[in-house]
Amino acid sequence: MAGRIEDYALIGDLETAALVGKDGAIDWMCLPRFDSPACFAALLGGEDNGRWRIAPAEAASRRCDHRAYRGDTLILDTVWKAADGAVRVTDFMPPRQGVPRLVRLVEGLAGQVEMRGELRLRFLNGQVVPWTRGVDPHTVTAVAGPDAVLVRCDAIPKSDNDEACFSLSNSCIHSRFTLSAGQRRAFVLDWSPSHMPPNPRGDTIELLAGTQEFWQQWTAKCTYQGPWRDTVLRSLITLKALIYAPTGGMVAAVTTSLPECLGGERNWDYRFCWLRDSTFTLSCLLRTGYRDEAVAWRNWLVRAVAGQPDDLQPLYGVSGQRRLPEKPAGWLDGYEGSRPVRFGNAAADQLQLDVYGEVLNTIYSAVRAGIPIDHHMWSVVASLMDHLERHWREPDVGLWEVRGPPRHFVHSRIMSWVAADRALRMARIAGLRSSAERWRGMRQAIHDEVCREGWDAEQHSFVQAYGSRDIDASALLLPKLGFLPPDDPRVHGTLSAVARTLGDHGYLHRYTDGGREGAFLVCSLWFADALRATGRREEADAVFERVLDARNDVGLLSEEWDPVAHRQLGNTPHSFSHVGLVNTAFALHGTRSEARRRQV
Repeated sequence: MAGRIEDYALIGDLETAALVGKDGAIDWMCLPRFDSPACFAALLGGEDNGRWRIAPAEAASRRCDHRAYRGDTLILDTVWKAADGAVRVTDFMPPRQGVPRLVRLVEGLAGQVEMRGELRLRFLNGQVVPWTRGVDPHTVTAVAGPDAVLVRCDAIPKSDNDEACFSLSNSCIHSRFTLSAGQRRAFVLDWSPSHMPPNPRGDTIELLAGTQEFWQQWTAKCTYQGPWRDTVLRSLITLKALIYAPTGGMVAAVTTSLPECLGGERNWDYRFCWLRDSTFTLSCLLRTGYRDEAVAWRNWLVRAVAGQPDDLQPLYGVSGQRRLPEKPAGWLDGYEGSRPVRFGNAAADQLQLDVYGEVLNTIYSAVRAGIPIDHHMWSVVASLMDHLERHWREPDVGLWEVRGPPRHFVHSRIMSWVAADRALRMARIAGLRSSAERWRGMRQAIHDEVCREGWDAEQHSFVQAYGSRDIDASALLLPKLGFLPPDDPRVHGTLSAVARTLGDHGYLHRYTDGGREGAFLVCSLWFADALRATGRREEADAVFERVLDARNDVGLLSEEWDPVAHRQLGNTPHSFSHVGLVNTAFALHGTRSEARRRQV
């Protein structure tokens, strides 16, 4: 049975990732990319859908005694204390050079410990049992269709009389060995296309040293020096691990179908890139010193949206692909019975008008940061605005991708206002003065309409959609987006209504009927930002600290949090949660710095 969502730690090679549980099992990994079929899918089914566990033989189902990332890296150390000794398993994936490689280094720390490993490879999302055979006493291969995996076991240092590492039975690769203090064994899993030769063999210790050096050099670039530096740095490492290095696109999470409500149907595939995250992601990367990643993300965005403006999608694949057909996986029982399990995401075909504002806001943010914009990009701005001028009054499905009849969502209107506002700000730079008067009129018309149709005087708050009384946490972004100043009474009224209506043990749900799911973590971070903007600094700090309490033991956040059961919910680790964490840490620390300067 899969562990709790918060039981999993992330390792990755900047093109795909794996989740390692506290019991020493890798229950989720897609090869060769984030959006490829999984070869370990026990997270969404059972062990026969693919997993790889290495742990002391006496700890058949026990969790580890301790685990942590090795400094500011994505190298995971897991420690067990057994009756006769102690052992450490170090899991990592070297940054990609060719094809993916997963390394599990087992080291005796004290006494003598008998270890047991079980490796069940199941290709095509846990569905296909590969043809498995031994190559020699220390090497096995598994092949099915386009996928081939080679697994090696090496004693370190090597010995002429090493015992055989593997035995095969019931479509499972078994390993059993004993380690004394100071002894090590390395297990290396290499994937390759089945028609190609496997990866060249590498020295495990050199791979470990190179991986550690890569992450140490990368984290040294971080410019954040505030009170939550370790927390911010862990979030940045997580975000780096979610970026598909060849294109710069950032996936929302490495998983699919982890439920927003245990046993429910809100189980979606998040292994894709959402435009709605683009502005906050760019800001997060730029303000922390990661300009290269910010430029790569902007470039991915520009390539993804190329084409006709009426074809703009809410999300795309890591390479910018548009077709992401959604299909159920009936052979998987779902996480804790949460069905259906889905691969692909039909939200790619939805009309979400807010994405036009997100794209234009991202381009504007890039211009402000000095990232060059070529002539083609200015024509994209004009094209998107021409389309939005004609269609901003239409209903859509909104930010939360509601699968129901289109409505006039307030957030979509506000983001259309953002599009017009940012286009106006860029008009002088881009030489688009001839369009500026139209855009100014559009901006004013949207503002007037939202303040008239989206405001509920009785609740003293903006609502989710025209004609609705539902409250939506996206209204917390009003001051951040510049739609209203922080001291506007309507902002203060909306903050109060959101806290009163959506609050749950100090966290926030997304909207009024969201009580069936967990609290949406980024909404609590937006609340902290809005509190800070309106001068309620101590309250903002308290909200932020509560979000930090929702992290797991290695600093990871999922999409949602159950504040009653104290469990993470939704796909993990969630990029929007970690982007929000970093941006809020900057907002709160910046306020403190300004206060100290005023005192001096």
